[in-house]
Amino acid sequence: MRYALYFAADADDRLMQLGNSWLGRDPFSGTALPQPELPGMTSARFQEVTTDPRRYGFHGTLKAPFSLAADQTEAALLDACAAFAAEIAPYEIEALGVNRLGRFLALTPEAEEPALRAFAGLCVRRFEPFRAPLSEADLERRRKSGLSERHDTYLVRWGYPYIFDEFRFHLTLSNKLEDDSDMERMANAAQDHFADVIGKKRLCRHVALYTEAERGAPFQVHTVFQLTGSVAPADALSQAERLSQEESA
Repeated sequence: MRYALYFAADADDRLMQLGNSWLGRDPFSGTALPQPELPGMTSARFQEVTTDPRRYGFHGTLKAPFSLAADQTEAALLDACAAFAAEIAPYEIEALGVNRLGRFLALTPEAEEPALRAFAGLCVRRFEPFRAPLSEADLERRRKSGLSERHDTYLVRWGYPYIFDEFRFHLTLSNKLEDDSDMERMANAAQDHFADVIGKKRLCRHVALYTEAERGAPFQVHTVFQLTGSVAPADALSQAERLSQEESA
């Protein structure tokens, strides 16, 4: 079993509904969903170029998938998630948009979002005690993508290379697209599909725990936690960083 902390929302949230429909799977129930029709692309091709994000479920990574540390339990993780959500306040982002992320298509912020960045960094730090160290096989797999020295340091220390100053929030909408025509068709279709939620302010009020029963299995929503606290993510992150410095001094 692996766990992950993801940016997600309740099943009835319009963003989640549109994302689940686009990918063709409901990570709450595990059921397949009909994908929208894309002009100039067959349904089979659309399914083919969305296989990877479909398995993970519609989400934005905050704390990347991890196995539980030997001294931790799922019950303790759930308690920690509930306590975290009761402490941290909701935060606002200005807008999401359909954008190209290298050879991938994704929903990404249209501008720098310091509250979202702080929230992601806080998730990385707060839930680190629950993460088992990566295996040599996992380290080797990640390193095949060609990591910088900083990325590799983060990978070894925190289990994921794209965190803190290297973090770039994204809700993935495709596999790696080598065909420019596929990218153009999907980008145009995604603009229409997500028209209800892109380009608008959003109050982020949730954090979700997803699970993977075994390696390669589809990720499922375990629990969506509502943020009900009063501490801003940036303030909580500053405190976590200060405590970490004091402990290492």
